Amino acid sequence: MISLLFGTDGIRGEVLLDSVDDQSAIEAILLNRMVTKALLRLVGEALSRQTSPGDNVIIGWDNRPANPELVAGLTQGLHLGGCKVIHGGICATPGLHNALLETKSKFGCMITASHNPVSDSGIKIFDSSGFKTTPELEVDLSELVYQLAAEEREVDFEDLEFLAKPETIFNADFAHQELLVIRLAEFTGMFGPPEGEFLLDCSKGAGSNWLAQLLSHNGVITSELSHDAPALNDGCGAGELSPTDSWTWLEAARSDHILVRSVQRAEPGKIIGAALDGDGDRCLFLESTEDGCKVMDGDSMADHILRAGRGKWHLAASIESDLALSTSLKRLAAEITSSQTAVGDRWLSCDLKERECSVLGVEDSGHLVMSTPHPHGGRALVGDGAASLFAVLCAIGAEQSSHEFNRGFKHRVSIDKTDRSLWTGANELADKVQKTAEDILGELDRHGLEGEPNLMMLESEGISIGIRNSGTQAKTNVSLRIAPGLDLEKPKAAAQKIIELLRVALT
Repeated sequence: MISLLFGTDGIRGEVLLDSVDDQSAIEAILLNRMVTKALLRLVGEALSRQTSPGDNVIIGWDNRPANPELVAGLTQGLHLGGCKVIHGGICATPGLHNALLETKSKFGCMITASHNPVSDSGIKIFDSSGFKTTPELEVDLSELVYQLAAEEREVDFEDLEFLAKPETIFNADFAHQELLVIRLAEFTGMFGPPEGEFLLDCSKGAGSNWLAQLLSHNGVITSELSHDAPALNDGCGAGELSPTDSWTWLEAARSDHILVRSVQRAEPGKIIGAALDGDGDRCLFLESTEDGCKVMDGDSMADHILRAGRGKWHLAASIESDLALSTSLKRLAAEITSSQTAVGDRWLSCDLKERECSVLGVEDSGHLVMSTPHPHGGRALVGDGAASLFAVLCAIGAEQSSHEFNRGFKHRVSIDKTDRSLWTGANELADKVQKTAEDILGELDRHGLEGEPNLMMLESEGISIGIRNSGTQAKTNVSLRIAPGLDLEKPKAAAQKIIELLRVALT
């Protein structure tokens, strides 16, 4: 059994720009979570084996200092395999997604590490329909990388310099801006025009150069803050906010986060700020409270959209979302069905792609997956932080229901420095965890979900406990969700016992 190079969402790690051979590049990512130019070249070669001669592959990247070197390595690998390469330039991940569809490319590659520190980078891969890599493709690509690294071959470095240049340039960022104008018009027609005045933090990503102006031009007075941040994702952006964060005004004024310390007092419930993550595929809001401010997470954002919705909707929610557990959904004007997915926006997209109604996918981290116009006709699915921001602003003024989102209780703990091989979700340790929970809560339904081979869900009416390994770090996560109106004491006690058991068993 090979070790997969891919985590929950692509490959990511700290960038090492030293020149290394192919075997060392693989060891660097597997043992030390380090991404090298040689690794990206290998991935490019492996990806080219999934194409036909002359197929286009488009590459976009965010504003990390090491990304030009990684783009060069990936371009070299794709060229070695016979692909034609298009460079989309600096853009958001949804901008690369749109550029992939516009150029009818076989694959789209986004060089980013999302909300990770600017010293990290990596790659996300989309297929020709705009869906992220499947587990099966990730296994194939990992195997091909191992095979290529084992081959004895000489590389002409003068040729590599030539092979790092693309055949074509496509302005993915500008095309994304044009698409967002269309999407804003759609949301305005669906719900109503956006309103308000707030501060914006695009995490010094692509949108920091134009999103505030686009909003202001459409009636939402907006000021961008992240220009003053030291670097991408450094003291700014959605990546440094948690769905459960809240502050008093005094705490907010002392915060290291540029948006939190800049927002001003307002009446409770008013949106006073919004933050995208570094690669622009998710969004979180800040709203005012009685004595400070708090994060409006993805669940609350989706709730606003569904309150304004009409007709039939399907909601796909990840296992860390509490919206689908809420009784609030039953009191909305829209007719809503729901389903539960593994963690990761690719699983939301997979669940939604065959639905014949209005669709919405949600993760509490601020990933919202929605339908978007396909540039060549029809619709596609994408998670886009700017579009999510538009949808919520338009929906708030047109809500059909005045009920408050009755959230219940949610708690998530990451156990650090775990040996993830000891947790499979189906071994003796998993049986012991189930017994520990059932000793307190009684009989529970135990099951997994597609896309999370090590996930174990323990559920009863209104109670959900999930245990899963992190896809990118040496962590194992325990999530507890309790529907509103239920007793909290026993489920919280069961979750704490599980955390104590796993902390001993896995570390």
